[in-house]
Amino acid sequence: MKKIFSLFLLILILSCGGQKKIIETNPNSIDSTPFNTSRKEANTSETMSPNLSDKIILKDVQSGLEFLASDELEGRNTGTIGIEKAAVYIENFFRENNVKPYFEIYRDSFNLKNMVGYNIVGYVEGSDPDLKNEFVILGAHYDHIGTAKEVEGDSIANGANDDASGTVAVMEWAKHFAKTKRNRRSLLFTLYAAEEMGLKGSEHLAKRLKDKGIGLYTMINFEMIGVPRAETEVMAYITGFEKSNIAKKINDYAGSEIIGFFPKAKEFQLFKRSDNYPFYKQFKIPAHAISTFDFTNFKYYHHVDDEADKLDFDHMTSFINKMIPVISGMVNSTSKEIQLKNE
Repeated sequence: MKKIFSLFLLILILSCGGQKKIIETNPNSIDSTPFNTSRKEANTSETMSPNLSDKIILKDVQSGLEFLASDELEGRNTGTIGIEKAAVYIENFFRENNVKPYFEIYRDSFNLKNMVGYNIVGYVEGSDPDLKNEFVILGAHYDHIGTAKEVEGDSIANGANDDASGTVAVMEWAKHFAKTKRNRRSLLFTLYAAEEMGLKGSEHLAKRLKDKGIGLYTMINFEMIGVPRAETEVMAYITGFEKSNIAKKINDYAGSEIIGFFPKAKEFQLFKRSDNYPFYKQFKIPAHAISTFDFTNFKYYHHVDDEADKLDFDHMTSFINKMIPVISGMVNSTSKEIQLKNE
């Protein structure tokens, strides 16, 4: 009996040792490659599903928007004290969250008639030594029109949906990627002045970056994302839907259909009416705008009642979080999967 037991014990030890050896040498075992490796074939699945602790939270979204859309900023018209306060707020936010300036300072200034405008540009460098030379730009305009027709003694056009909503989204993504550092390509977080004067801020920055010779992969502008569409509609739509395959790729990266086609976007030529367009003109790359405003779900465009209390912060926070794996997919794909279509 002892001999049988000893033989059994020996077989058990050998089999465990052999199993351990197989696990240690199996090329299909868990990949321990660190995220910031330059190895192109490294698994990027961790970038597609952010940890719960990395998700954007509603109170941060609401806090940022309530400040930018407050009466203190007087409607954020370019060239005013109000937009200067907004610019300082965004700069401080970037600084506190370790988002670096792309230029020597955060401000990209330009002359406009008898005033000076300021775009604010934050930067999170890519981790891949090759792919970091390719850029993805996320943008929104932080200016508004200042004042509008007076209603019950109120003449301040606060611009909560237009476009403090997009501005806050870009700021929160900047904070997220500066913290997680899960981007192989480089990211620029660009907030424009003078959009309401005819896309003047984005025109200036697009030309400056083109003259600098940056390798721009794609650009998305976020315009009026503060209110949800009807439950029967896709969550958001993209302008220039037919110009590239970006809508399909966004939905692929998101794992669900969050972006759809909106006929009025083409009818109203929205592709040319937002800050994506100067980048499309300069670089001839996929450059689009995303919005959840569809002319039926918000009646306060350029109105004094475009205020924070008219927005849906649950919707905003959900949209911002749904876009994180999308942005991750864009900055971590080993090839340029988003392409213009032949027109």
